[in-house]
Amino acid sequence: MNTTDPKTDHKTAQFLFDFGSPNAYLCHRVLPAIAARTGTHFVYEPILLGGLFKLANNRSPIEAFAQIPNKLAYEQLEMQRFIQRHGLTQFRMNPHFPVNTLQVMRGAVAAQQLGCFERYVDTVFAAMWERGLKMDDPATVATTLSEAGLDAQALMQASQLPEVKARLLANTQAAHDRGAFGSPTFFVGGEMYFGKDKLRSVEEATKAA
Repeated sequence: MNTTDPKTDHKTAQFLFDFGSPNAYLCHRVLPAIAARTGTHFVYEPILLGGLFKLANNRSPIEAFAQIPNKLAYEQLEMQRFIQRHGLTQFRMNPHFPVNTLQVMRGAVAAQQLGCFERYVDTVFAAMWERGLKMDDPATVATTLSEAGLDAQALMQASQLPEVKARLLANTQAAHDRGAFGSPTFFVGGEMYFGKDKLRSVEEATKAA
């Protein structure tokens, strides 16, 4: 992760994520292979998915397609195909889904400031989509971070700072202003790509740079 401007550099792709999205987790696990093949740097941008849904007048697939069971079944089929294609055998659906991610997303912004962002992201994604933990419970969050060798107290305190809260809101507003309506969303050279199924297009865009 670096500071190159993803709006102007095709070798830097921006990844807008929220820990509450299982598809964002699946992308997170696949991105290292794409980076290795293409030399692309993926810049992770924490956003609040619930806030973005409100701004974009969007809803989660479970809500949006609640009355279309065949659509939901097909979405599950595509997820299983993706998991099998990439060997993501550690994935499990979180039994507490949907999880309120406000605290852990603020924590992601705090982790950027405290210099432990990559480990924090790996830890929380794994807790959500491999271990099936209830990551909107403060005690569970604190224990999970501590077990990973992170300073849980410092992170949780920093997540309550006004500037951290404001940064997460600003990230979310900026995402909407650029056309985003959900997560996972990618920007490569200013072009937007939505969803795990667009990773091939993301890779092609970086190769074309």
